[in-house]
Amino acid sequence: MEKFKSISLPDITDAKLSMAYPSKKKNLPSSGIVLAADVGGSKTDLALFKIEKGKLISIKKQRYATKDHASFVESILKFRGDETFIIDCACLGVAGVVDGDKVRGVNFAWEIDAKKLESELNIKRIMLINDLHANAYGLAGLEETDFEIVTEGKINKGNASIISPGTGLGEAGMYWDGVYYHPYASEGGHCSFSPRDLVDIELWKFLNAKFGHVSWERVVSGQGIYNIYQFLRKYEGEKEPEWLTKQFLEGDPAVVISTAAKEKSDPICVKTLQLFIKYLSIESAQLALKNKSTGGIYIGGGIVPKILSLVDKKAFYKTFIEVGRMETLLKTIPVKIVLNDKTPLMGAAYYAAMGIEN
Repeated sequence: MEKFKSISLPDITDAKLSMAYPSKKKNLPSSGIVLAADVGGSKTDLALFKIEKGKLISIKKQRYATKDHASFVESILKFRGDETFIIDCACLGVAGVVDGDKVRGVNFAWEIDAKKLESELNIKRIMLINDLHANAYGLAGLEETDFEIVTEGKINKGNASIISPGTGLGEAGMYWDGVYYHPYASEGGHCSFSPRDLVDIELWKFLNAKFGHVSWERVVSGQGIYNIYQFLRKYEGEKEPEWLTKQFLEGDPAVVISTAAKEKSDPICVKTLQLFIKYLSIESAQLALKNKSTGGIYIGGGIVPKILSLVDKKAFYKTFIEVGRMETLLKTIPVKIVLNDKTPLMGAAYYAAMGIEN
């Protein structure tokens, strides 16, 4: 269990990116209490907010390791403790395919049923959305300092997209109607990985033998970092150092590899992160083309902000625009790394607040 800093979210009307909500409301309600959740394969962030003077003010926040709890109910009961106040609306941003009022996690075992939770947790209304859907809405609460610019681009209007490597690979789009963005979820991270060169082809063969279908998530995620590392260790024919083997037994392989790459203590780890960033750039470009994301590509998730020192912006940009006849279009697209890891939680909070029925 991990505590994190207080969050105060600005009024929707002050947002840098104006979002359209299903309720069609333009402003936050005058009062209310909302629960926001960002439920991922590795961690679950929970936060309670009260609406006060047009802003969402945090009451209580906590982070849990998702796999330490058998169910979402268990984690929320632990979070609420002895609190007895009524929550007006909750929004759960979940890393999984949302089907109406139900969702099952992709990289964790929880199944969440919103209607059952309403009665079990004494919450007036619970809404389920995909975690990247929530991530998109959270962009509304960010400042310029929450972004690292990879490339400025030339156009800042039009559709936009988010790609977020974490435990898995999340992707979402934002349709621009000329005034507001309309976020929508996708499962693009599970589309087929497409090799570009001979090394990529050998990687595909390695992963195909291991998994069958090779998706982008198999290479652009935490598990993807370890997959690339295992491939390169075999492909390069270099024996794994004993100190690295020991660290793998004690910690998250993706973190171990990333740390070794930043410290330049193992050449295979360095090459692993170079390939990871290359594939992130390629899939970012493909997402930009599919959605015509002239409003920008936002790179979220928990991995990239932690490896900023390894992101060669010039190399990323060169790979990003290598799309043949559409190179001119991609040169106009801004690419930004989202540094604020509370963005999905913020998006869920906004979504819940705009869902209060009054």
